[in-house]
Amino acid sequence: MTDEHNLVGRAREALEDAHVPYSEYRVGAALETADGSVYVGCNIENANYSNSLHAEEVAIAEAVKEGHRAFERVAVSSGARDGVTPCGMCRQTLAEFADPGLEVVCDEGGNETSTYTLGELLPNAISTETLSDAEARRAGDRDGDDDA
Repeated sequence: MTDEHNLVGRAREALEDAHVPYSEYRVGAALETADGSVYVGCNIENANYSNSLHAEEVAIAEAVKEGHRAFERVAVSSGARDGVTPCGMCRQTLAEFADPGLEVVCDEGGNETSTYTLGELLPNAISTETLSDAEARRAGDRDGDDDA
């Protein structure tokens, strides 16, 4: 398992590669897999803002591309060292592959960090179970309409 400070260091290194001509807000992420491998990502902005990539999703994509589907923790850092947490979209993407106990380590600057669980940051993530339950309710509603 990677030491928390080393993981934050990897996130700090990754943010140096960020492409941020619009916001000038660099973000880096380091994602540790269940087997101890670490994948990093940085934010990549695009003039069409909706096509921008977030550091966490770049790290997840790299890990998934290499066959990883189980994650232990993620560290996130910004150039401002302001304790940035993953945005809602990135939290949901993390929830696709990690359980609510995933550690999220946020860089506060110096040697200071704040640590959360994914479940704290996203208590009601959309999951395959959420979608299955919704489908079952819709099917039940359709069946009820046939009886009327």
